Amino acid sequence: QTVEYHGSVPAGTIIVDPITKHLYFTESPSRATRYGVGVGREGFGWSGEAHVNMKRNWPDWIPPREMIERSPEIVAQFERTSRGLGVPGGQRSPLGARAMYLFGDGRDLGYRIHGTTEPETVGTNVSSGCIRMINQDIAHVYTRAAVGTRVIVLS
Repeated sequence: QTVEYHGSVPAGTIIVDPITKHLYFTESPSRATRYGVGVGREGFGWSGEAHVNMKRNWPDWIPPREMIERSPEIVAQFERTSRGLGVPGGQRSPLGARAMYLFGDGRDLGYRIHGTTEPETVGTNVSSGCIRMINQDIAHVYTRAAVGTRVIVLS
């Protein structure tokens, strides 16, 4: 949805508001496209600045060691991928149709803006810190946000 947006960021910036569970892609100083998102659950929310360092179509999901330790049952769904053990990109991948990888301070922050196989979770506090969108919305943002796009997650 195109909405009024009054911020001081340049067009092409992504703003995530975890309180309202919206992502804004700024179009101009007074307009933005707004999308619903799922955000970090209790203890996994974060705020700050990042930038899109990589973009992937139908990405493989290779969860970090910490996630496997918290939920060892996820290992049952793993297969060998080109990047290691995980879930190959496609209809079963928890990252959905597209993913944009967030980097800050010269390193991968481990957070993504990505699609989901569970669209009913958009609008909730659900993730381990990633920004989750329905697949049609991430596909739309993905075509508009270039590598290098600034991302601001509000506190």
